[in-house]
Order: sequence, then structure tokens, then C-alpha cells
Amino acid sequence: MNKVVLFLLAIVASLSLEAQINTPAPSPSSKLIQMVGLTEVVVDYSRPSMRGRTVFGDLVPYGKLWRTGANAFTKITFDTDVTIAGKELKAGSYAVFSKPGEKNWDVIFYTESEGWGTPSKWDESKVAATATVPVYPIEMPIETFTITIDDVTSTGANLGIMWENVYVGVPFEVPTDKTVMSSIDKVLSGPGANDYYAAAVYYSSEGKDIKKAKEWMEIAMSMTEDPAYWQLRQQSLILAKSGDKKGAIDIAKKSLSKAKEAGNADYVKMNEDSLKEWGAK
Repeated sequence: MNKVVLFLLAIVASLSLEAQINTPAPSPSSKLIQMVGLTEVVVDYSRPSMRGRTVFGDLVPYGKLWRTGANAFTKITFDTDVTIAGKELKAGSYAVFSKPGEKNWDVIFYTESEGWGTPSKWDESKVAATATVPVYPIEMPIETFTITIDDVTSTGANLGIMWENVYVGVPFEVPTDKTVMSSIDKVLSGPGANDYYAAAVYYSSEGKDIKKAKEWMEIAMSMTEDPAYWQLRQQSLILAKSGDKKGAIDIAKKSLSKAKEAGNADYVKMNEDSLKEWGAK
């Protein structure tokens, strides 16, 4: 009888462990992704709702540090450097804190981007930028806290924050022109050493015109101040395929020496095997 009771209790315990009630989060998480020019901007945040409460000046006191959302830090990530309030922020992630006021907000970008609520100890050295922006009233109430990327152009946008009857926008600039001009200069100045090297290796590995591969590799090496052992290895293979065994041996010896210096046993063996195959002395 005791065994039966224990068995039934075990079943009940198992069922209670497996049973889980899923309920919606009071402040659901949200993720916003927006391209601004050539910069990807990602905002991760939680979205509380008013639920009949007075928000600013009550639920969110004026002049006090706020997480700008709910739950974990509101986080914004830029994949290029950007400029906010005249300060350059390096590519990366930042927490977005704010101090709401009746007429203006201070919106703070903080380098410590992971955490819950607000920092237990505020570190002023982690403030990357602070933007003071005006409050714009909204006639239609916004029930759920919302972050947007507004007024998007190729050179910048506004980080929009709105809730209850308030909107604030933090302008930021992205380095689109600098990136495009750099790309134009690079392309118009012609291919670089890496381009010639990649083309040569591809032609050789795919059995295409080996003379052209040899020509491109010679250009690549002439543009490279200190070729690495793996680059020299590819050059030696191309020379061998083109019929220049003497040149292949000379380059393979250089590759072997550098591979030994780097402690790369794989390249040491590959070069030694090739030198033996090509009849090196």
C-alpha cells in the first residue's frame, strides 16, 4: 500500500513540475532595428503601459534618473561611430538613461550597457554623451512607452521617446559621407594588394589562367611590405604550377623560415614536403 501511495505522489510531483502557466509580461520586451545611412541602429528595451496612472511627475518623477523604459537597461547599439550632442560615440552598445523634466529632458548615453533598473552606483566617467532636448506635447495619449527612430536621412536621425502625452527626440549623426568617400577613393585608386592576392589564389585554385595568377601574385607581393608565410606559400605554389620550379623553391624557403619563426608546424611541414617534391637541395 505504501508503495502505491509513493508511486502516486511521485506522479503528482512530476505533473506539478511539468505544469507551467504562461502569462504575458507587464512590460513586454521590444527590439527596434533601423538603418540610418550606412549605420545599423538597434534598440532593445521594455515597454510599460500607463494603465490609468499619471506617468511624468508621478510614476516617473521629474529630475530623477530613469531607466527610460522598464526592467533591464534600455540599450542602443550602433555599428559605426556616431555623434550625439557634439560628442563622438564609438561603435558599440550604450544604456539610455534620462532625467525627465516638464520642459526639457536630459538623455544620457552610458557605456555600461548591461544591467537592471538604474546603476546602484553612478559612474560619471561612463557617461559618453548627454543631450538636453525639449519636450513636445502630444494631443493623443500614448498608452504604451515607445521608442522610435524618426526623421531618418542618409546622415542622421532622431532617437524618439514618447509616452503619455510627451515626445522628446535626440538627434544623432552618422558618418555616411566619410564612409562613402573612403569607399570611392579606394575603388577609384584601383585594386590593392589583398585584391590582387585573392584573385591570384582563386585563379590558381580553380585551374584558370596560371600566367595571369602569377602576374597578379607578383603585383600583390610588390605591394606588400612584409609578406606573411601563408602568402609566400601561395606564391610558391603558383610559381610551381607555372613551371618556375626554381622560383617556387626560393619562395618556399622564405615561407618555411617565416613559418618556423611563427611556430606554425602545419606550414613548416607543407613547405618541407613541397621543397622535397620540387627537388630542392
